[in-house]
Amino acid sequence: MRVLGVDPGLTRCGMGVIDGVAGKPPALAAADVIRTPASADVAARLLSLEAEIDAWLAEYRPDAVAVERVFSQHNVRTVMGTAQAGAVAIVCAARRGLPVALHTPSEVKAAVTGNGRADKAQVTAMVMRLLRMDVPPRPADAADALALAICHLWRGTVHDRLAAAAAAASSRPGLRQGGPR
Repeated sequence: MRVLGVDPGLTRCGMGVIDGVAGKPPALAAADVIRTPASADVAARLLSLEAEIDAWLAEYRPDAVAVERVFSQHNVRTVMGTAQAGAVAIVCAARRGLPVALHTPSEVKAAVTGNGRADKAQVTAMVMRLLRMDVPPRPADAADALALAICHLWRGTVHDRLAAAAAAASSRPGLRQGGPR
């Protein structure tokens, strides 16, 4: 399975692509950051993000897209830009019929480090270790995007398998939800 992780941001939008299957370490396919100038009009910045994200989707052809869920911060302006950038990534994926998952920062940290309160340095160190990288991805937004992709690969596939098993069980004749009566 190939996953594109997106750490949304209007100035720096982290992008990371990994390949992986259950039970094996994930492999790095690509990591970088899309940048837009803070001095540009917000509409032009969002349009630029859309074109760049769409180019990543075309080039790397992921099976799923994982986007960081925006959480409340004190700076409303930062939250708005992050939410807008995340929405652009979601729309780009939806246009291609790709499943999109939203993961909170604490979910990502817990999945990658085992600690939902891990700091950026710990997340980056584990991303490097898991992807067998010699140097940390820079800037940190690229490492965060890779962490999102890893989180989705590990958590998303488990949720998908559980949902598929539940659907299969409920469609079998003679089986009812809630167990035997």
